[in-house]
Amino acid sequence: MFAGARAHAREAALLLEEPFGHFGGMTPTGHAAIYLSDVCAESPTELRPCLRGENGVVLSRYHHVDGYDWLAIPLIPYLYAVDDASQIPAQADAGLETRLRDRYRREHLMDLIPDDPKKEIPKGEWIQLVGAAYDRKIYGFAVETNEGQDENLIADFDDRRNKSHFNFFFNNCANFASNVMNYYYPDSVHRNFIADAGMMTPKQAAKSLVKYEKRHSDLETADFVIEQVPGSIPRSTSVDGVAEALLKRKRYVVPITALHPAVTAGLLMIYLGGRGRFHSDPHAAVFDPLTEAQPGIVTESGRATSPGFSGVSLYEGEAPHGEPEAVTFTHAQK
Repeated sequence: MFAGARAHAREAALLLEEPFGHFGGMTPTGHAAIYLSDVCAESPTELRPCLRGENGVVLSRYHHVDGYDWLAIPLIPYLYAVDDASQIPAQADAGLETRLRDRYRREHLMDLIPDDPKKEIPKGEWIQLVGAAYDRKIYGFAVETNEGQDENLIADFDDRRNKSHFNFFFNNCANFASNVMNYYYPDSVHRNFIADAGMMTPKQAAKSLVKYEKRHSDLETADFVIEQVPGSIPRSTSVDGVAEALLKRKRYVVPITALHPAVTAGLLMIYLGGRGRFHSDPHAAVFDPLTEAQPGIVTESGRATSPGFSGVSLYEGEAPHGEPEAVTFTHAQK
């Protein structure tokens, strides 16, 4: 075990994920999810307390994934589509990303995402369940939790009906994430009716949570970053709110200005006035999955490390199944 390693902090973290691809260019609001350090997945639709050595779960709402409202994936598979941090490739291209995702699907998610009729890799939004860090950079905003809060959430989620009612405007991933954070800390996350036209957006969820944390300085909190895996996959782009997206993209601001210049002036006032502006902490710690059991809160005695970590890369040379060698991330503590 790495010298100075200590027990990890119990936390819930809002994950603010950058947009990517064609859809991300059209709607640059990104994605929101929740990481829980001491809640784990018995299955993608059933929660339980974590066992020793497990490092939590990511919960999120998706559209068109077998009709479920929310799904739960362990942290490392969610980020890298592998079971163990030692299998994370040093870099990735689209082909490797597809192979890793499909292998994880075949080993763990066939009941949820079966092969298509031609026995090929199915298309659809299921790809967002695993390997998120190949496609985008992720910002995390963690706040301390306790065992009772986790137990109540597990009981409630396992008891409630898990059926999708996804709506891009009023029941999206950010609405789900805000509901979970508000479950732990009521009124910690809220909408911005001016800057986002009443929609809940991932960026607004993060912004309001950070404001809540500042008002409650007695809570242990931490910001962190999960870097996009290096490689030839296009880099993700910045997360925007509604007013910000309309102002920063020519495809929107040019026709709006031509038809309704006063609307553009109003959007600019909203943005410059601070209602739509928010930037993550530039000094946030970067999560290193090879040396840390979890991202987020550092206890007084130090950050937790992955089970079995000896102070060097868990995997030297060629990684399992002939994939590229493991990546070693650099990071700086806050």
